[in-house]
Amino acid sequence: MLEIFVLAYCLYFVFNVYTSFMQIGFVKNAKNLQPIILSDSAKYKEAANYSIEKEKIAIASTFYDFVIFFLWIGFGLTSLNSLITTDSYLLKAVLFIDLFIIINWFLTLPFSLYSTFKLDKKYGFSNMTMSLYIKDTIKSAVLFLIFGSLVITGIAFIIQSFDTWWIWGFAFIFSVIILINMLYPLIRDKFFDKFESLKDKELEAKIEKLLTEVGFKSSGVFSVDASKRDNRLNAYFGGLGSTKRVVLFDTLIQKLTHNELLAVLGHELGHFKNGDILKNIGIMGLVMFLFFAIFGNLPQELFLSLSLEQDSSAIIAIFLIFSPILSFFLMPLVSLISRHNEYAADEFGSNLQSKEDLVSALLKLANENKSFPLSHPMYIFFYYSHPPLVERFKELGYDVSNSSNDENPLKDKDFNI
Repeated sequence: MLEIFVLAYCLYFVFNVYTSFMQIGFVKNAKNLQPIILSDSAKYKEAANYSIEKEKIAIASTFYDFVIFFLWIGFGLTSLNSLITTDSYLLKAVLFIDLFIIINWFLTLPFSLYSTFKLDKKYGFSNMTMSLYIKDTIKSAVLFLIFGSLVITGIAFIIQSFDTWWIWGFAFIFSVIILINMLYPLIRDKFFDKFESLKDKELEAKIEKLLTEVGFKSSGVFSVDASKRDNRLNAYFGGLGSTKRVVLFDTLIQKLTHNELLAVLGHELGHFKNGDILKNIGIMGLVMFLFFAIFGNLPQELFLSLSLEQDSSAIIAIFLIFSPILSFFLMPLVSLISRHNEYAADEFGSNLQSKEDLVSALLKLANENKSFPLSHPMYIFFYYSHPPLVERFKELGYDVSNSSNDENPLKDKDFNI
């Protein structure tokens, strides 16, 4: 049985590396073409270089993870298991899994530091200071040790208490994820970001009017000081039920006009009106149920091969090690569904505001976030949860050949409305 999992991981590794190499080669060729979407040749090539460097880091990280994987299954899990001698299965599970996650975090820390303080600063994204990075890390660690340990205790209890633990375990973890989604804005507000009511009251009134038109009830519209960490533009609807709120990055407010902001929010409201949030929760539930069904019925032979007892600690650790394999091979189907939903949300948002405003906003987002507009088809197939920008503009009736080398990207627009 272990051989099957190892073979699956090797396939996962090969596909990861192969798609990254294909993407690098594709972008290298594409960056010499006539620029599209990005405003000028310099930005176009800069976005291409950023995309290439990210993939090179991804390849190095994949090789690194490959080595760590074999270290864990070779002797890491058994060594960690031998260090924990408590008779309490709940305490053992918490210590074992906490240490497993902490060790993995330390092992991957160099890549996190390089991406944040080298790559992202080189391309003008990161405003992160070492002081803020350490503060964020400590806060995340405390939250994990408290709430993560409680979740581990709960799933360990279920594993030891029920023969069909994987059914109850799925219900428990799925409920925890729903709870986290409900509390996410509140957690970000209390521990990481500074949420404020919009200072631009005219914009706030326009957003409230837009929300009312589509029947979206929220607990408020907020701006967040994302620029203290990063210069990328973004916005999101956070929370579920009574905790729902509209959150705009301060960088987005600075760069987009009112109409462009409303078009972006209209796109997000499209997901709400089309029921995509509930669909995504349903898809996530089905995928998670499949995971629990597989890892809840593993033969004892697998644990013997790893020199481990078939207890809650070993089951959770194996789940954490091998679940990325299943996620990777399920990703194309989930991404396909997601891309379809994005097209529908674009249509809703453009009808709610205007195609011109949505296109203009997407052009600014692409330029500010240095999003290279072209990717290899295989890379899109595996990794793109959103359609490529070229395809999104085509669906919106916009000719991307008119989007470069022009201070006003819509001055010579070609819409088919």
